[in-house]
Amino acid sequence: MTSFTHQQSAHCESGVISALLRANGLPMSEPMAFGLANALAFAYIPLVKLAGQPLIAYRLPPQFIIKGLCKRLGVKINFRRFKDPIAGALALDDALDQGQLVGLQTSVYYLPYFPEEMRFHFNAHNLLVYGRDGDQYQISDPVFEEPTTVSAKHLTRARFVRGPLAPKGLMYSVESVPETIDYETVIPAAIDRNIKVMLGAPLPIIGVRGIRFLARKIAKLKGSPQEQRLFLGHIVRMQEEIGTGGAGFRFIYASFLQEAAQLLNAPELERASTTMTEVGDSWRNFALAVAKECKQPANMDHALLAQLLLSCAENERQLWLDLRTWLKNRKVVNR
Repeated sequence: MTSFTHQQSAHCESGVISALLRANGLPMSEPMAFGLANALAFAYIPLVKLAGQPLIAYRLPPQFIIKGLCKRLGVKINFRRFKDPIAGALALDDALDQGQLVGLQTSVYYLPYFPEEMRFHFNAHNLLVYGRDGDQYQISDPVFEEPTTVSAKHLTRARFVRGPLAPKGLMYSVESVPETIDYETVIPAAIDRNIKVMLGAPLPIIGVRGIRFLARKIAKLKGSPQEQRLFLGHIVRMQEEIGTGGAGFRFIYASFLQEAAQLLNAPELERASTTMTEVGDSWRNFALAVAKECKQPANMDHALLAQLLLSCAENERQLWLDLRTWLKNRKVVNR
């Protein structure tokens, strides 16, 4: 492994895997990692609850970025889980003693370097361990500006917490990387897959249809004002606070499209990048409107919020249709 340098990222999982690949000799930006993993998504899943509220996701589930990217690029990565915390700690020490850079899945709540106001029971936070000094582990958490240290006690607790998405001591490291990346092949394939997720999902709660589904839910929202505020506030929290947030993921994907446009000499992708940035802005405007309405003592404007969300859906639909057209035209030219 080459020498490691900490680099702050927008999102933990895409930040960790891009850092792992760079450290193992494969140049990879965080946006390119996110885009090649076709990680952008939307899902409204009322059967899965978080603090009594339905799950709302703006990207693919945890570990999909790492596994999807590595599969697409032909990267060999070793995943290990443990039933015994002692075995997990010993395996981590052994890997570090061999000079490996190790990724871990952890709980945010038990990482002491997180400010108290940022700690919550989210068990799928990814970070890197690049060394240790006794029982102090050197941590590169991509969502923080500077590296830090964590004691063995706190790190073990964060790795073996129970509950939804329990890490079970998950650790992973890169075994091998390809010498080069065939961007002419992998970028269109990733975009094509993302189009299918956003436009072609069979369930009405996934992709653009899922955004519209949630908009209709908001338009017909019932219950006490307090219950309505809890639901609407949960949407904003899932969008803007959990992980990178819905708008944030759109901005990452916009950067991916911009980088892809340069690699493929495709001005259409440059224009799509600009559009995706505007999509992210529309999501942020929706979140601001929700926050404003939640401050109203009564008579929240559900119709306004639903219409703003429907606009987000339409903006995304048009973007993915444009990308589908670009793919079709590209295939015709390459025949």
